[in-house]
Amino acid sequence: MSGKEITLIVDGREVAATEGEMLHDAAKRGDVEIPVFCYEPKLGEPVGACRMCLVEIEGIPKLQTSCSTPVRDGMVVHTRTDQVKHAQSAVVEFLLVNHPLDCPVCDKGGECPLQDITMGWGPGKTRFTDDKRHFQKPIELSPLVAIDRERCLHCYRFVRFSQEVAEDEQLQLLERGDRTFVGTFDDRPYVAPFHGNITDLCPVGALTNYTYRFRARPWDVEQAGSVCTLCPSQCNVSFTVRDEQVKRVVARDNPDVDDGWLCDRGRYGFEMFAAEERVTEPRLKGAAGGADWQAAIEKAAAGLKAAGVGKVAAIVGDASNEEGYLVQRIMREALDSENVAAGRAYGILRHDLVDISQPALSARVRDIDAADAILVIGTDPLHDSPILDLRIRKAVRRNGTKLAVATERPTTLDGGADAAVRYIPNATGAFLDDLVKSLSGSGDGESHFGADASQIADVLRDAEKVVVVWGENVAWGDGRGLLALAEALNIAEHDGAGMLEVPELANARGLREVGCMPEAGPGLSQRLGGMGVAGIRDGLQSGEIESLILFGVDPIRDFPNTARWKSALAAADHVVCFSMFENKTTALADVVFPLESHAEKDGTITHPDGRLQRVRPSASRPGDIRPNWGILAELSLALGFDTGISSQPSAFAALAGEVPFYAGITDGDIGGRGIRWQEGPAAAAFPTRPEPSGDPVELVFENEPGETTYTEARSYDLDVSTYRDLWVGPITELNPPLRFLSPRQTLELSPGDAERLKLEGGDEVTVSQNGSTIRARVAVRERMRDGTGFLIEGTASDNANALPDLAGTIAAKIAKVGE
Repeated sequence: MSGKEITLIVDGREVAATEGEMLHDAAKRGDVEIPVFCYEPKLGEPVGACRMCLVEIEGIPKLQTSCSTPVRDGMVVHTRTDQVKHAQSAVVEFLLVNHPLDCPVCDKGGECPLQDITMGWGPGKTRFTDDKRHFQKPIELSPLVAIDRERCLHCYRFVRFSQEVAEDEQLQLLERGDRTFVGTFDDRPYVAPFHGNITDLCPVGALTNYTYRFRARPWDVEQAGSVCTLCPSQCNVSFTVRDEQVKRVVARDNPDVDDGWLCDRGRYGFEMFAAEERVTEPRLKGAAGGADWQAAIEKAAAGLKAAGVGKVAAIVGDASNEEGYLVQRIMREALDSENVAAGRAYGILRHDLVDISQPALSARVRDIDAADAILVIGTDPLHDSPILDLRIRKAVRRNGTKLAVATERPTTLDGGADAAVRYIPNATGAFLDDLVKSLSGSGDGESHFGADASQIADVLRDAEKVVVVWGENVAWGDGRGLLALAEALNIAEHDGAGMLEVPELANARGLREVGCMPEAGPGLSQRLGGMGVAGIRDGLQSGEIESLILFGVDPIRDFPNTARWKSALAAADHVVCFSMFENKTTALADVVFPLESHAEKDGTITHPDGRLQRVRPSASRPGDIRPNWGILAELSLALGFDTGISSQPSAFAALAGEVPFYAGITDGDIGGRGIRWQEGPAAAAFPTRPEPSGDPVELVFENEPGETTYTEARSYDLDVSTYRDLWVGPITELNPPLRFLSPRQTLELSPGDAERLKLEGGDEVTVSQNGSTIRARVAVRERMRDGTGFLIEGTASDNANALPDLAGTIAAKIAKVGE
């Protein structure tokens, strides 16, 4: 689009539009409805397949499809002439020739565009008396989606989604004429991480979710808007609620966040809310059944009080801003301890976080769309923040954006990248140093990553608007490389350029900004003396830490070095655990409080780009679950400190009062779409790095991130690291529809290493290190770097975290089972 403002006339109304936009969109802004089936702007260029949107344009003898006709200044359009009405009525009549008209038993009935358009633009009666076509129905398109081919209108929507949005290219139209149907090659199941979106796109009942099929009718349900907190994408969702229980999750379009798409993790993960393993009431160690709330709060408070000053710690994970804020207040104001951290390991130092998060360096999600170049470093968006994967693909496909990928292991974006390189695990800092040198022209190509860094630099060098999408581990321990990269790319000087973190926690940014850091309080204010996650673990084992609060984390499963965490929790005098599900961590806790799901929670979260979003309670809480902000306020009161918080709004007001750059933001400002604090007047209050003073804070890291020794792999030895798979964890294990996606342990190898180790894909091997052994299946990956291997963290069995020193790169012994 040129951006030039023009005026056209639609049905006698003067409509303002932008030159080049589609006539259908311009008419809609002018409050003129033109019916469509195939048109969906999110899918890209229109195809005009259904012919439902035909209109009459003065000066053009034939009817035109409004979805694919760009507007021009002075255009005169008619949408309700006799010629247009006849054409639209004929299209509806032809579509209904083979449609089964089974609305009473169709899940789409009551919310079906075909029903609406038939009533508004159809002939009102049929002249067709012959037999309709028939297909076997329904059939499994995938384990999650059923297809009724008799209902299909051949609108191409889901074929285009598969080919042009997700780019998995599995769906296609098969056969010809009236026998045409949507299917996959050789009838293979359509299994892809975003495939549930096709059920939202379908304008009829041809595609339905097995999880919602025959569960409810539109007049039986309510729609409740909220935000998914299962990953950092924080997609906007609408919960379909019947009898106060979630029955379905659909996308709620927010172009600033998710482009209207959902991953299958967020779409189908709701059935775990009712899992048998759900914690639905307080529990005390050694007591049969649940406990009284007051007794549980008093016992938790007594155990925390019993610890000495500074000998209490807290680790926060799945939490809202309000919950994280209250936890750190309990630690600092009620228990006089600075030992509060968020996440599962390491962490970003406060001074680095302050520099990296400056508003001038921050990218919006929408900046990806118009970027000249995108650098993805240290993250695979598909596994870490799935919707970003689609956003990056969109920029490359539609706008010709250049893409560079630099990661430890292969990513799904490699195939469409202008340059894709691998670096040794835990060596991001060294790679960034070489990349900055290459960008400045001082690289000699002789350093360890010089040649690879030069490839990436060639893609980025001439671009003005560069968006850097970086994984949290890139800044673990030292963020100077990222800052140097931002300077080399002149990010602060170009509007639309910026840096966008992909953190490990869904609300990592919010938790940091409200004070869940060992060296930073609310607003990233400077604090001294706290321990990080690894320091807390070591402190529990040594006795330096006596009591522990775990909020929404499962250290035994998700944190590095399972054995040491078991030992640490067993050594603790008192453990208070907030958890959604029973697990090995809750089994060691003295007091367990139930955690709300994101469909039950009331609070706010902060998107990685700084957008504050509202999580709203949409379903009833099972059992005797209570709002977690209220439990934390009561716990603080039992500890002798009154937070003054009596509701979610009062909790947000309190934290906004302590976070200077949130000042003035209210629940009303956040609304249904969210608000970026960087775009408000209080953004100027964001802190800057102070001059060093006093004693530095010492954070304990495992295998010191950034320190890597470059060695040649030895026979049957391998430098092994880990990654977090999209489908690992309770999200699949406690969701019957997703259980088939639960990953088993896999050792990823390069073709060269597989040949050297005499292994093939599918072979069973054992991976041993320092006396611990897990079993894995070999997967050979084409784009792996020789000398490295990858295992999955957090699997139900053979968890890579069970290897004692696998926090960074280690030498592991690989042996084929049976040899």
